[in-house]
Amino acid sequence: MIQRYARAVMQQLWSDQTRYERWLDVEIYAAEAWEKLGHIPGGVSERLRRQARVEAARVEEYEARYHHDMLAFISAAAETVDAEDAKYIHFGLTSTDVVDTALSSLLTESLDIILDDMAALRRAVQERALENRQVPVIGRTHGIHAEPTSHGLKWALWWLELGRDEERVRRARDNMAVMKLSGPVGNYANLPPAIEAYVGERMGLTPAPLSTQVLQRDRHADVICSLAILGSTLDKIATEIRHSQRTEIGELEEPFAQGQRGSSAMPHKKNPIKCEQVSGLARILRGYVVPALEDIPLWYERDISHSSVERVMLPDATSLTDYLLTQMTRIVDGIAVRADRMLENLNLTGGLVYSGKVLLALVDGGLSRDHAYDVVQKHAMAATTDRSKSFRDRLQGDPEVQAAIPSDVFDRLFDYRPYLAEVDDLYRRIGLLQEGV
Repeated sequence: MIQRYARAVMQQLWSDQTRYERWLDVEIYAAEAWEKLGHIPGGVSERLRRQARVEAARVEEYEARYHHDMLAFISAAAETVDAEDAKYIHFGLTSTDVVDTALSSLLTESLDIILDDMAALRRAVQERALENRQVPVIGRTHGIHAEPTSHGLKWALWWLELGRDEERVRRARDNMAVMKLSGPVGNYANLPPAIEAYVGERMGLTPAPLSTQVLQRDRHADVICSLAILGSTLDKIATEIRHSQRTEIGELEEPFAQGQRGSSAMPHKKNPIKCEQVSGLARILRGYVVPALEDIPLWYERDISHSSVERVMLPDATSLTDYLLTQMTRIVDGIAVRADRMLENLNLTGGLVYSGKVLLALVDGGLSRDHAYDVVQKHAMAATTDRSKSFRDRLQGDPEVQAAIPSDVFDRLFDYRPYLAEVDDLYRRIGLLQEGV
């Protein structure tokens, strides 16, 4: 991922230097395990931990000669320690024992960062939900005015969805927290399972119940799919904000910094560029789903067709997710909610949005549903095409409506407050409000 869309914490985590250092950790833990079994001389692992170093640039020099990154790494590390101790670097291991174990460590660490990001975003969304639970807004279906609702319910819905996203990511993270040190085809021919168990414990990972030369890639695909779904949730929120910031809507506005400029040609512009960025980058995140799924089938015990994909996909997907989450949190923290404009828009159609209440009141007043529908629709369509007389006024002038609906009942039909009556109970149902509040 280019630096523009990656925070420093992820750039450092996924750097070549960090990867090689994590490989070295696996190698030294394996040496410790061999020592404990009495298979190699005592003191080797202690000296390796004290003396062994690996520099990415030096690995690259060896790789240019070997065309094999693990052998390059071993040579670069071995030259920093005594020759006798160097014999026990990579003792009994195959390349992917080290690579996959270290990758699991890096990937779970990146997912822990993402889970912290998600918690911060959910807190920000929760605050907006609580602040706006009794703020009326026009609900829209098919992009068309429907009925009044609570603006806070939008935020509450997103809060719930982000919770499901968090559950998916956490489950994928836990499924990814595995490792393997089981040899070239996964049958422990060159090292006992005790080595794997020891290294796993030290790395904070669980040995996979069974593996080939590699950990099975459905685990990695699960991570990518979970992140892609999360990205779509962020895209969903960003798209709603973008629509709501349109000039003729004006209900929400993403943060606009002091001194910020919106257009090179039009000084009046305040464009939702942050949300547009979220929507755009979410497309890239979703784009990793297919290669992740295609990485699952490998030839026999393994091939390396997945390796090149993962070198790009896993750092990019996790770094991008981290960036998108922190960007969305900044948007939510600084968003402007225009409650006055929401009320303006709700009243824009002269009461058309209360047609459903009028329909029910006419049925209560003795009309058949079909006839009541025809009466309401006739006045609604007339008010839409000729705005010189509002929907409400047209209904009030209809003798049939007057006969079916008492005047005091009629007035109450054009009040948005009943549409918010159940909102607090909905908040309690989903856990955003406590009982008794």
